[in-house]
Order: sequence, then C-alpha cells, then structure tokens
Amino acid sequence: MPARDLTEGWRPAHVLLLWTLINISDCRVNLFAPDAVTLEEYSKANITITSNSSFNQSTVIVFNVTYSSKLNYSSIITVPEKVLLPVKETSVSFTVTGLDVGQVTTYLYSNNTDLNGLPVRISFMVVHSNALSVISQVIGWIYFVAWSVSFYPQAWENWRRKSVVGLNFDFLALNLTGFTAYSVFNIGLFWVPYIKEEFLKKYPNGINPVSANDVFFSLHALLLCLVYVSQAAIYERGGQKISWMAMFLLLIGWTFALVSLFVAVARKITWLEYLYNFSYIKLAVTLVKYVPQAYMNYRRKSTVGWSIGNVLLDFTGGVLSVLQMILQSYNNDEWGLIFGDPTKFGLGLFSVVFDILFLAQHYCLYRHSQQYEVVTEEED
Repeated sequence: MPARDLTEGWRPAHVLLLWTLINISDCRVNLFAPDAVTLEEYSKANITITSNSSFNQSTVIVFNVTYSSKLNYSSIITVPEKVLLPVKETSVSFTVTGLDVGQVTTYLYSNNTDLNGLPVRISFMVVHSNALSVISQVIGWIYFVAWSVSFYPQAWENWRRKSVVGLNFDFLALNLTGFTAYSVFNIGLFWVPYIKEEFLKKYPNGINPVSANDVFFSLHALLLCLVYVSQAAIYERGGQKISWMAMFLLLIGWTFALVSLFVAVARKITWLEYLYNFSYIKLAVTLVKYVPQAYMNYRRKSTVGWSIGNVLLDFTGGVLSVLQMILQSYNNDEWGLIFGDPTKFGLGLFSVVFDILFLAQHYCLYRHSQQYEVVTEEED
C-alpha cells in the first residue's frame, strides 16, 4: 500500500519535471568534427561535421582560423570560410586541400542559438609523407620498447648476484629524481588539457612533443628505478652510499622545483613554463648521472656489476629517439621540433654518448679485468 501511494503521488509533478528536463537536454545540440586531420602535400581530404540533432532552420557554420605556421594560412591549406548545414540534416561535408607543409588550427562557430556554446576545434597538419609519419610512430614504439626493456638486465644482474656492488648509488639517486621529473612533465603535457592549450598558444606552428609512448616509458622507468632502490636496500652493497655531491645536486634540483611552484602560483610564470622546469631538471640529471658510474668503472678498472645488456638496449633506444625527432622535423619542415622538447632530444643524445663510453670500457679498456676468485678451502 505505501508503495502504491508513493507512485500515485509521484505522477502529477515529477513526470512533468522529468519531461521538462528531457526537452531541455534535447535542446542542447553539439557539433562534432575530427580533432586533428593529417594530409600530404597536394592531396585532398573530405571532412564531415555532424550534430547530435537536426535543426528546423538552415545553420551556417563559420571557420575561424586562429593559428597558422605561416603568415598566410591559405598557402598551407584551403579551408572554406563557412559551410551550410541544411534544414533537418545532421551532417555536412567539405573538402580541404593540402598545398604546403605546415599547420593550421581553426575553430567552428555558428549563429544558431540552439548550439552548445563551446566551439569545435580542428587542427590541420600538412606533411611531406604519411608513410614517414607511420614510420616515425613505429620507431617511437621500438625505442620505447628498447628503453623500457633496458632496465631489466640490471635488475636481473642485481638479483642474480644478490649484490649491487658495482652499481653506483649516485647514479641510482639521480636517475630516480630524473625520471620523477620527466614523468611530471610528460603527464602534464600529454594529459592536462589546460597545459596542452597553453602549448598551442605559445607554439602555434609546432606539434606536441610528448606522445603516449613517452608517458608510459617515463612511468615504467620510474617504477624500475624504485625496484633498483629496493634492491640496494636489501642486497650486499659493499659500503656504498650516496655522495655529498650527489645530495647537493639533488637539493638544488628540488629547491628549483619548489621555488618555481611558488612563482607559478603567483602567476609570474605560466603553468606551461613551470612544467618545462621539470624537463630541465631531467635534462640536467641526464647530463651528470652517468659520470659517477663511468668514474667508478674507471677507478675499479672493471664493469662487473654494471649490466652491459642495459647499455646496449639504452644505446639502441637513444639512437632511435634521435632518429624519430629528425624524421618528424623533416616531415613537418620544422626543425625547431628538436628543441621543442630539449629533454627528449638531450635524453637520446647524451645517452648515446655515454653508452659509447661504457661499451668502450666493457669491451676494450677493462675487457680482461681481474675477477674475484671464490676460495672453497683453506690451506694449512
């Protein structure tokens, strides 16, 4: 009986309210279009704009170009000034033609009051070759795999020997800080819409230098660095510890990050600039983190405890990373892309330089280094 009374009491007012809300929501019409369109020079692409509901009157959709990598956007691509969405139709198509390599960003507006107020943005990118774009993406995932797998030989070496003797603790501490900073930078520039918008405004002729493989690589590297640290805490370490110089450098890095945070909160710098400070921390770490390990190998005249598998895979990843940035720069006629992400470029370049040094130490300089011998019996 109470349930019946509740249902009957609900009908007069609540059904009317529900009907009103449905009709209000139906009035909110949105436009949809591709976020990004890539096409080759002298090629054409057919773009479709759709709405989630039809209109009782013709709707004019206006194209407002806001960013262009060249002074005259029409030298890059042909974009109509406006298109007409007919009555009772939910989609309209138009054709664009790529004329020269570059990038153009346009917003779609309409005078139809039934449309949601948020404009739609389409980024057009004209490249030399779509095949090069695919090759670049493939190379990106290959170096992602090479760099990611490169962390495992050292972890295996530590576990097999039950010792971290030969693995420099300054390198561990600097590497952990570096990949923490790199993860913050990649996550912000890849996943935070506000930061991505700031990047587009500051670099209207560039492309976001951070891709999905960069984000997953940095997070994976951070996780493996934590594995190294845990191994250093439980395995034989031979009296090794972090030097005062390394702790001083880490203090400078994190103080820089903290001060930058207060400056960003005070709006003296943008959040994009603040985020780039983390990339500079990573770049600085990359410049110095290999030095303690190379010096330890030199002092011991041995690379025992420092996995050469790690070095070989790291070298492969570094070479492919630099190669990818060169291909992207050529394909977009924008060599500034190499410097648009100095951390990524520096990470690849300096990794290659130090990996060559480590390979020389392992295979040439200390190839016949004296090994420890295990004594099984005592002589009288």
